Amino acid sequence: MPYNIAKDTASKNYEGLLYIPKVDSIVLLKDEVEYISENSASISFISKVEKITDSILTSNNLRLIGIDENKIEDAKVDSSLKLSKFSGEESLKGLNEIKVAIGGFMGYLIMMFIVIYGNFVMRSVIEEKTNRIIEIIISSVKPFQLMMGKIIGNSFAGLLQFAIWIIVGLVLAFIAQTFFGLQLGASSSVSPEMMEAAQQTAGMEKLQSYLTEIWNLPIGLMLVSFILYFIGGYFLYSSLYAAIGAAVDSETDSQQFMLPIIMPLILGVYVGFFTVINDPHGTVATVFSMIPFTSPIVMLMRIPFGVPWWQLALSVLLLFATFTFVVWFAAKIYRVGILMYGKKPTWKELYKWLKY
Repeated sequence: MPYNIAKDTASKNYEGLLYIPKVDSIVLLKDEVEYISENSASISFISKVEKITDSILTSNNLRLIGIDENKIEDAKVDSSLKLSKFSGEESLKGLNEIKVAIGGFMGYLIMMFIVIYGNFVMRSVIEEKTNRIIEIIISSVKPFQLMMGKIIGNSFAGLLQFAIWIIVGLVLAFIAQTFFGLQLGASSSVSPEMMEAAQQTAGMEKLQSYLTEIWNLPIGLMLVSFILYFIGGYFLYSSLYAAIGAAVDSETDSQQFMLPIIMPLILGVYVGFFTVINDPHGTVATVFSMIPFTSPIVMLMRIPFGVPWWQLALSVLLLFATFTFVVWFAAKIYRVGILMYGKKPTWKELYKWLKY
């Protein structure tokens, strides 16, 4: 059908028209294929149409040059790689994804609690400042001591909550090992009869292999690193939250200062999930695991893959060194802003306070 007639007919009877010119020789037709409609097509629809068009044009070209398409389909091989180690031990598929999920969960916990407890610190400072309680408190306590007291008190509350979760998790793991016959380590108290019965259940043997691999991860190092990075990251960000709370008179006024604090945390999550899973020892993942503002998230996602001890030590050292500097930096703003009322501070004002 000619182009103009097909276009006119489709406009009256159909929502859209996919026009493919008729050809008798092999030519590049992709740019000549046209979809015509009144409304803009969605991205998913365009993608589906392009796949169908490519398939049709490819089949047409193969037919024109005398190649049997059925033979090509019969020759295709759907290979499934078998993964193994140099020692001969079989590797499990999807194990890297599980490692990223575990590290990502721990990194996300740190980010979540930094934001939650950091906001607690900021709201507490704002409340005391608004109610003028702070004027009485600093008559007997130095502003720096007051700020550190708030930060340390909230950090202990967070660590206590983490400890409760760890204890509950270990208890549940013990119950699963005892009552469901899941062998979580190299040694197990499960009897051979129970193990044989469990292996007859569909998927139980594979699940056991995954659980064993997870149990063989450096769990002790991960827990210790989690505590270190939680303390360092929490102190780093909470000192900034406390400084912002001291600088403003209400939580609404604090919103203009929140973006620079939240962005490194979001960037850490983004880098962790989009780079660590593909290349945990690559340049991008390594660099961001050293930067103090993103290392609590990115480094925790790298640890399950195995991290050289010097990188881990350097990352922790940089984190605590930066935390010390930021606490000193935030204390200068806290000291001045805690008694400032009735004025919305700007970035320029905060810079002046640092010079006082």
